[in-house]
Amino acid sequence: MATRTYYEQSRAEVRPFVPAGCLRVLEIGCSEGRFMAGLKAEREGIYAVGVEPFADAASKAAGVFDRLVQAPVEAAVDLLSDEAPFDCVVANDVLEHLVDPWNVLQRICRHLAPDGCVVASLPNIRHWTTLNALFLGGRWDYADCGVLDRTHLRFFTRSSLPELFDRAGLALTTCAGINAAELPWKIALLNRMLSGRFDDTRYQQFVCVAHRAQPRPTVQ
Repeated sequence: MATRTYYEQSRAEVRPFVPAGCLRVLEIGCSEGRFMAGLKAEREGIYAVGVEPFADAASKAAGVFDRLVQAPVEAAVDLLSDEAPFDCVVANDVLEHLVDPWNVLQRICRHLAPDGCVVASLPNIRHWTTLNALFLGGRWDYADCGVLDRTHLRFFTRSSLPELFDRAGLALTTCAGINAAELPWKIALLNRMLSGRFDDTRYQQFVCVAHRAQPRPTVQ
């Protein structure tokens, strides 16, 4: 079976992380709209706005979204103030493609409802395949898809993800590993010897849910 492209993936594993009751949803980098089509099929009453830079994918997504903006994510974020506030902003494997995801998240935060959230999946650069190639093979080879997709500009680990959201004024409340694989026996043995130090390397991606950070109390 041929591997699906990014545009053809419905990302069903991410949908459960969109909180119940989110009715106004913005999806940046929405591809052909398959994620949102699945979400709308599961839940009634969703008003969805999509952002997709590529014309072919945007034309297919237009029938799914109530409004579709074809523009680069960085430019589109500032065109959505008339649609705000959003209960949820979804970014499925998008932020790692941006030059400045910290700035984009900060600007997205302005469009969130007070109790709104960001749901984002991001690749895990500590995936065992990357570590194996780097430390045992001395290789860092980009590919057409996956963790080392040649269009990825930023890289994150489970430990560095909280800072990504914190710098945007968001508090990371959930960070769950998805698309897990069994570790090769040598790495699994090392993981047991180190009391689970490499547990996170089994996950190809993490799904993050982040809410507006509560203001810190002023010290008198």
